[in-house]
Amino acid sequence: MSEFSDYIVYVDESGDHSLTSIDSQFPVFALSFCVVRKYDYVTSIVPTMQAFKFRYWGHDFVILHEHEIRKSKNDFAFLLTDRDLRSAFYNDLNSMMEDAPIAIIASVIDKFRHSERYSAPLDPNPYDVALQFCMERLITLLTSVDQAGKHVHIVFERRGNKEDKALHDTFMRILSNDTEINERVVDFSTMKFTAHFVPKSINSTGLQLADLTARPIALKCLRPLQRNRAYEIITSKSLKIDYCT
Repeated sequence: MSEFSDYIVYVDESGDHSLTSIDSQFPVFALSFCVVRKYDYVTSIVPTMQAFKFRYWGHDFVILHEHEIRKSKNDFAFLLTDRDLRSAFYNDLNSMMEDAPIAIIASVIDKFRHSERYSAPLDPNPYDVALQFCMERLITLLTSVDQAGKHVHIVFERRGNKEDKALHDTFMRILSNDTEINERVVDFSTMKFTAHFVPKSINSTGLQLADLTARPIALKCLRPLQRNRAYEIITSKSLKIDYCT
């Protein structure tokens, strides 16, 4: 169906976007857009991830979640007890991410500096700011690969009815250039964008890829001198990070 874009976008975040209670140990919010060509998704990315899951669990209904992997929790508890298996797991996980034909667009916000930059009543939600910056870069990227006039689907992980409605409202305002933080006017009408909110339980390969990218990007901005192997892998992609302040 030629009206649909050749690309699909999966979105995940790291950190929370609250400005009323900022965690001094992790005062950043990161939003990661994982942009995937659908042909690559069905022919390479999904089969590779399915094979990875079959290799370590014997089935494919495990959901790769960065937090649980990092904490060796639940389906990843074996990472605590078997050093050799842990080493093989991370080697294979890194290889899968290195080989994945994806592009990453990310926005990272230091919430302390964000609060200093914007004063009341203009105190925009960090999620809204990050989303706008990512959308602006996304349309530039998609235009460069001849997607003008196409229908682009953007997939978010469901967080709750109230949160999803607020995010969808922001999404629609961004498309109409009706936000408080416009730094430049972008003609989003050159493509049709649709936001989808889906539960983690659907086991989306794309959402899992996005989940694995968000925290390493946040940590790079938070602790730029710290070794960050996951970020090094991500930078091999078409990485575009904005507003890392």
